[in-house]
Amino acid sequence: MSSRKGTSATAPGKQDLEAMSEFRYQLRQFLRFSEEITHAEGVTPLQYQLLLHVRGFPGRQWASVGELAERLQAAPNGTAALVSRCEAAGLVVRVPDGLDRRQVQVHLTTKGERCLLKLVALHKSEIESFGWVFGPARRK
Repeated sequence: MSSRKGTSATAPGKQDLEAMSEFRYQLRQFLRFSEEITHAEGVTPLQYQLLLHVRGFPGRQWASVGELAERLQAAPNGTAALVSRCEAAGLVVRVPDGLDRRQVQVHLTTKGERCLLKLVALHKSEIESFGWVFGPARRK
């Protein structure tokens, strides 16, 4: 995530504050919804996010721990521990890279794929209420 220091020359007005408040309120409602459905499926919200980023990584069906750390905005060692917890739960598997043995690919297992697809379907209907997330430019 990029930081935007000093990009606004004018102080925010009342409409800006109301819009920001509404955005944060809707975001929190969505996050609460997400927390509830992921826990009901037996995973944590962070585990769900990891599964989503593994399968949703652009151009391929896997991601490295470093790439996942970036997507999660987390430290690599914390992400590696999360991968280990997901691996112990049978959701992902580590696969050594065929070209670079220092690199490890994280792949979803069949169980992880089933869990992810179920949760994505539930999230997608909720997210569509935001309109701008899955608008015409994003649909394919």
